[in-house]
Amino acid sequence: MPTFEKRVIPYTETGLFSKLIVDYLQEAAAVRDFYHRPDRLESYADQIREKSENYSDYHRKTLVAALEVQYQGFELTEAVRTNLTALRESHTFTVTTGHQLSLFTGPLYFVYKIVSAINTAKALQVQYPDYQFVPVYWMATEDHDFEEISSLVTNKGKLKWQKEAQGAVGRLDTAGLEQIAKLLESEFNTGKNAQEIAHLFKKVYLQETSLAAATRLLVNTLFGDTGLIIVDGDDRALKQLFVPNVERELFEQFSFKAVSQTNEKLKSYSVQVNPREINLFYLTSGLRNRIVKEEQRFRVVDTDIVFTETELRNELQEFPERFSPNVILRPLYEEVILPNLVYIGGAGELAYWLQLKSMFEAVGVTFPILKLRNAAVVLQRKQFQKIERLQLEINDLLRSVTDLSNRVAIQSADFPLSLDRERAVIESTFAHLEGLIARTDKSFAGAVAAQKKKQLNGLDKLEKRLLLAQKRKSADEIVRALALRQFVFPFNQFQERILNFSVFYAEFGAAFIDTLLQEFEPFKSELAVFIADT
Repeated sequence: MPTFEKRVIPYTETGLFSKLIVDYLQEAAAVRDFYHRPDRLESYADQIREKSENYSDYHRKTLVAALEVQYQGFELTEAVRTNLTALRESHTFTVTTGHQLSLFTGPLYFVYKIVSAINTAKALQVQYPDYQFVPVYWMATEDHDFEEISSLVTNKGKLKWQKEAQGAVGRLDTAGLEQIAKLLESEFNTGKNAQEIAHLFKKVYLQETSLAAATRLLVNTLFGDTGLIIVDGDDRALKQLFVPNVERELFEQFSFKAVSQTNEKLKSYSVQVNPREINLFYLTSGLRNRIVKEEQRFRVVDTDIVFTETELRNELQEFPERFSPNVILRPLYEEVILPNLVYIGGAGELAYWLQLKSMFEAVGVTFPILKLRNAAVVLQRKQFQKIERLQLEINDLLRSVTDLSNRVAIQSADFPLSLDRERAVIESTFAHLEGLIARTDKSFAGAVAAQKKKQLNGLDKLEKRLLLAQKRKSADEIVRALALRQFVFPFNQFQERILNFSVFYAEFGAAFIDTLLQEFEPFKSELAVFIADT
């Protein structure tokens, strides 16, 4: 049975996050206007109170009824049944994360996001025992970027689903995945855990006929025992609740105005998304195209579909399911239909959520608390021992290739490669000269400054040459360090953003996910490093 030792690195020390996210984590004054409440346990009392006032019994009843339909035909755990029942009660709230329907979960962070939601709900349950907290996975079934979800990566490389696809990915059939099943079976061909992986893939994708149903079955199989509730927003009854907001978007373009104003305030950072005048798609079978306004008419881009204002109002009332929010409006849609307190996402997601608070305020919907999901790196004990032998720390492997190479060279040198002491001598000498000039002839100031710059530049060049010489001398150690870095950045991408969970499940079995559920601490902003003993 594998066991895992856990080490942690504060997020702010990893170098993995943008200034915007670091400022958010540190509650810097510069970003205070862009979120509602900070992500602290004590903040949730007021969040519960506000959401209670702004979420109607009708929305709650509609949500539960829709979920009961969505779960028809699925085998439910007792925990899921309990949470579906709990959602009927006014003292029950959700803790939500969302993701695309990535093939077999896609990158590892798909799993990390869901575990973060589950553990956040557990932590809130302890802190606020008078309420119920239900973890939710929102399936992005209406997304139409098939290329982005159509592959998974193992240690051997990418497995790609070859398929012609258009429209909402959740509606796609699963034809063509038999080949991926064979490739997975070939790759993980020995051991009980490997057989479980192959069996799970076949059970999910060869049994269900749509990608939405397959993803629901997969996530329910992995996390059903935790009570995780899976929501599909591509639902007529749920879309009906969103009609007033869609109407305002079509005829007032409220989100464009609100988000554009926020983006102007955020211009010192790099904004994640830019709003369109209408942030909606028209959705039918095989089609999800933008809606644009042209003079007095509304057109669906790249089609012959055109509406007058009256026709579009009628279409919305009769077929609300045909109106699909884009990345700007989808967060609002989630918060309208769910009794939600907190949204859990990655750094990129939180960056665009920070652009949206004014849009929520424009329509009187409670803005959720924003939580950065848990993150992790998984290493074998033998890899960790090699790190120690090189006298490196785990966070050294988070450095760039150049920075890590320099770090190894500097550490392995038997004399200091830094010429900072010599710089200090030059600075002191020229400070003395500048004092003499001030008392004698100020016309020498330019010549003295030029000489100082020349000598400092000369030291910079000497320091670089010393470093290059030491890197040649330390070539073997650098090669070993960079080989270790590849476990953290396989295929030159951060481990959790590229590898599929099957890589570690095949090796460690259910203990891998069990460890995440036991060890992820959602109210600590830290990267978890799991060192596996097998």
